[in-house]
Amino acid sequence: MKYLIALLAVAGIVVSSMALHVHNMDPSQAPPCAVTEKFDCGAVNHSRFAVFPPRTFDEDPRAGHHLPVAALGIAGYALIALLALAGRWWLLFEAAQIGFFFAAFLSYIEAYILEKWCIYCLWSQGIITTILLLTIAALIMRWRTENRPAAVRSTHVA
Repeated sequence: MKYLIALLAVAGIVVSSMALHVHNMDPSQAPPCAVTEKFDCGAVNHSRFAVFPPRTFDEDPRAGHHLPVAALGIAGYALIALLALAGRWWLLFEAAQIGFFFAAFLSYIEAYILEKWCIYCLWSQGIITTILLLTIAALIMRWRTENRPAAVRSTHVA
């Protein structure tokens, strides 16, 4: 299970890197993911919400004291991969929860504020959701194994 989660985290790094590439593109160029009026990752990745903390309305977009959200995604997925490979299940669970709620908040912004969707962001939301569900499943399986009566555990030892 830990290798599957680590592999999904690597996929998250790739998707976040693609979003960061769009973020760093010239806004006048059409990104490869500008599919329709509602699916335009260029508009999403150049919005004031594409950085953390979000820019104010009157702030210069070139102000250098903001971190791209996609860079936070890359760092978060790298942390998740390391925690999965190290078998640190509770820390992995906490990191996956933080990533999931962060991505859910960004999806809310896309749906109700920007009214545009980023394909890379949707992929990332799916990846972090899967990681969170797999982590919960792994924790449940570990809990069930550790809480079996000793007689039952000894019959399953090969």
